[in-house]
Amino acid sequence: MIGDFKQISSICRKNRIDRIVVALDERRGRLPVDQLLFCRLKGINVDDGMTFTENLLGKLCVESLHPSSIIFSNGIRGRFYTSKLKRVSDIISALFGLLFLGPIFTLIAMAIKLDSKGPVFYRQDRVGRDGRVFSLIKFRSMVVDAEKDGPIWAVLDDQRCTRVGKIIRKLRLDEIPQLINVLKGEMSIVGPRPERPFFVKKLENEIPFYYHRHLVKPGVTGWAQIYYPYGATIEDAIEKLKYDLYYVKNMSPVMDLRIVSETVKIVLLGKGSR
Repeated sequence: MIGDFKQISSICRKNRIDRIVVALDERRGRLPVDQLLFCRLKGINVDDGMTFTENLLGKLCVESLHPSSIIFSNGIRGRFYTSKLKRVSDIISALFGLLFLGPIFTLIAMAIKLDSKGPVFYRQDRVGRDGRVFSLIKFRSMVVDAEKDGPIWAVLDDQRCTRVGKIIRKLRLDEIPQLINVLKGEMSIVGPRPERPFFVKKLENEIPFYYHRHLVKPGVTGWAQIYYPYGATIEDAIEKLKYDLYYVKNMSPVMDLRIVSETVKIVLLGKGSR
C-alpha cells in the first residue's frame, strides 16, 4: 500500500512512525531483518502481530496459540510476585474484606435462613492451582436440591435461585465467603474463575490449552470475569479461556489492581452476573 519491505526505514522516517507490527503468515525468507533492526535501533517499537492483537483485545487466540508464548511470558517468570508478594496482598485484602463486610455478612446469612430452608453456606468442589481440588465456600443462593439431576451450568435468570439468591448473585455478594478460601491459600483475590471437576474434565477434552489456566491460583475475580459475561456453553468457555490465558501470561500487581478496580464498578452497577 505504501511501499515494499526495502523502504520500511525511509517510510518510518518520513512519516514519523513509532510502531511497526509484523503480521506475516510466513516469515521464513520474507522477514526484512536488516530494515527492522535499523528501525528498532532508532527507537521504533517492532511488535509481533499476534502479541499486538493480544494486547489490543486483551485475550489470547487459543486456535493458533503456541505453548512457548506462555512459557516465556512475563507473568510466568514473575515468580516472586506469584509466590510471595501476591500471597501477602491476598491475606491483607481478605482480612480487610471480611472485617469491612462483616455486618453485610451477618445480614445476608439471616436473610438466607429466613427466605428458604437449608444451610447458609454452600460448599462445592472446584479445581485449583495445579489441578488440586478444594472446597469452595459461597452463600447459598439456590434451593437445596438444585442439582438433583446432575451438574449443570448456571444460566441467566436461573429458576433454581431463591428470592434472596437472585439479589446476592446479581450483586455478587454470594462470593464474599470465598475470602475464607483466600486466607486458606486455596484461592487468590485475582485469578481465573475456579471451575468444577466435572466441567474441567469435559472442557480439557474439547478445548486446547484449557489446563494452562490452572498454572495460577483461581480468583474471587479475574480478567475474564470483568471482560466476558458468565458463560454456560462450550463456546463461552473457549472465549473465557482466551482472557484467562492472557491474564496468566501477563499477570502483574498493576494488572491485579486494574481488575479489582473494574470489579468494584461491576458490583456497584450489578452487571455481568448470573
